[in-house]
Amino acid sequence: MISFDDTKTAFAYKNDKELKSAKFLFSIMGNNFLVNLGLKLIPPAIKWHIPFTKTILFKTIFPQFVGGETLEQTAPVVKKLGNYNVQVIMDYGVEGGHDGEKGFDQSTQQFLKVIDYISTQKGIPFMSIKVTGIARFGLMEKLNREMQKFGNSLVKNYESALQKLPQSEKQEWEKVAQRIFTICERASEKKVGVLIDAEETWIQDPVDALTMIAMNRFNKERAVIFNTLQLYRHDRIKFLDQSFRAAIEKKFILGVKLVRGAYMEKERDRAKEYNYLSPIQPDKASTDRDYDMSVLMCLDKIEFVSVIIASHNEQSNSFATRLMQEHRLQNDHPHVHFSQLYGMSDHITFNLAKENYNVSKYLPFGPLRDVIPYLMRRAEENSSVSGQTGRELSLIKSELKRRKESK
Repeated sequence: MISFDDTKTAFAYKNDKELKSAKFLFSIMGNNFLVNLGLKLIPPAIKWHIPFTKTILFKTIFPQFVGGETLEQTAPVVKKLGNYNVQVIMDYGVEGGHDGEKGFDQSTQQFLKVIDYISTQKGIPFMSIKVTGIARFGLMEKLNREMQKFGNSLVKNYESALQKLPQSEKQEWEKVAQRIFTICERASEKKVGVLIDAEETWIQDPVDALTMIAMNRFNKERAVIFNTLQLYRHDRIKFLDQSFRAAIEKKFILGVKLVRGAYMEKERDRAKEYNYLSPIQPDKASTDRDYDMSVLMCLDKIEFVSVIIASHNEQSNSFATRLMQEHRLQNDHPHVHFSQLYGMSDHITFNLAKENYNVSKYLPFGPLRDVIPYLMRRAEENSSVSGQTGRELSLIKSELKRRKESK
């Protein structure tokens, strides 16, 4: 049985200085007052070009969680991780176009550039995209709302809802779909996997529909396109079952990335504000149950699915490895991949890699102004997730102590 307590393996890729920097950063993240202050001050400080703000970020949170500002700057990180059998999911950290249609087209070109680049590199099997990086949020919200008026299958709801849009918005959405399919076609040609990130529930249905259509088109021989399921939603087990049925019926390989989720507080607040049933699980135990159930469902149907188990939860990762043994799947089975965010849960990533499981770090890159939303979420997440910062700190301290005693 795999152990995640081996800190020597977990932090072998960090020298003492880097480890002490991580200790300092996670210590700050454990202070809710400082985190909340930073969440309020940092975005406007960047926007208004307050002196020293960028310098501070580049010396603290940026190198902990981001690979660099450009693709080329990520190369040393990718190489270092590769030395320890850890792969990379490359993520261009853009969330929403800054210049409307022009910005969306520029983001699309950047995604294509990422595909071209990583197809020439070792150890980068996947890249991720956010549809909000290439589509107007308001349009996605409107299409999602129209889709929920119909009671058919996901794709049929999508097709019916499109017909309800005004001609101008229909044409606008056709550009969005074309951007998605252009990215997917290039990825298929270059043999690069594309992970389509989950969004807020009130814009998710069009994302699911487009992803399903793309999988039916490009996942015939191998998984190229992956949808992301947030298991803190209480409807995702049913959706996963429906996705399996569609894949088997249409004869394509289902690609799924399993996460717990990223928008919980926002989702609950919106449900309360608009007086509808919250899409979020009633408690963490329910989320954990559904997450592990989704892993079981995927491993039970491994011939029809390629799954990425993207979790920072030790129990879920242990559960997945036990299931693989029970199903007599080799550790590096091509349809099973594990992943954690760069800068977090190294004790999971590197101990999985040591046992020859397929495992990667999710590695964002991009100009500081573009990755600020991502960095703010990491800071908020580490301060709000029960035990996350404490666990990271404890492991780092243990490794520093071990190194000191071994000298």
